[in-house]
Amino acid sequence: MSQHKISPDSPIGIFDSGIGGLTVVKAVQACLPAERIIYFGDTARVPYGPKSQVTIRRYAREDTEILLKHQPKMIIVACNTVSALALDVVEQTAGDIPVIGVLKAGAELAARRTRSGKIGVIGTQATILSNAYACAINEENREFEVVSKACPLFVPLAEEGFIDHPATRLVAEEYLSGIAGSEIDTLVLGCTHYPILRRVIEQITGPGISIIDSAEAVAGKARELLSAQGMLNPGTGKALPHLMVSDLPQKFRELYRLFMGTELPDVELVGI
Repeated sequence: MSQHKISPDSPIGIFDSGIGGLTVVKAVQACLPAERIIYFGDTARVPYGPKSQVTIRRYAREDTEILLKHQPKMIIVACNTVSALALDVVEQTAGDIPVIGVLKAGAELAARRTRSGKIGVIGTQATILSNAYACAINEENREFEVVSKACPLFVPLAEEGFIDHPATRLVAEEYLSGIAGSEIDTLVLGCTHYPILRRVIEQITGPGISIIDSAEAVAGKARELLSAQGMLNPGTGKALPHLMVSDLPQKFRELYRLFMGTELPDVELVGI
């Protein structure tokens, strides 16, 4: 794809394995209200977390190709699993177009914010097993200590809308009691679903621990990069995101409302 078709008016492309990446859409909208957003959620093949690296890398390429048809000026990988295991595939497929992954953005922000140098990371099984957050944080500073914990039940609880539910609190206490007692001062939400459960997480970790939302981190990084390239959209309007999914699950409308706080705009179904 040649660079000359890209202009400040071109959209930002965002993809995720499912609907979790809508927290990234929301954060980008809050940070860059004038930008047009094209979102692809691979709802037919979610979750990516338990799949093999070979499969995840193939999906990453196909997801990127779907966004490229819309000639985006930037691609944001909202999926932590793809960010951990296949960011290079996205970059190769995107060619000249800048690519930002939630994982590196979250790791950089955590490294900037920590005072004690002890950072906690929670995420899916695949993200935690890949050790990618620990590696990215240690690239920022070799001395930092990273405590990681997989929290696989958080995604279904978030999608069930169990925001303030006793079940969520019990599960969160089980997952977080060890990590909160390990003297960390910063906790990275290493999965795009987790901001939905942020209140419960914060109640358990307490006020002394700074929460890093990788969705907010990646939105801030997108603004810096577009600004540096002179590619910010000069418009003042607010556009609805253009949503594409590979399957329209029955609960999509209520999940969209849960993640975005607004009614669902039109959705385009795309075959993969």
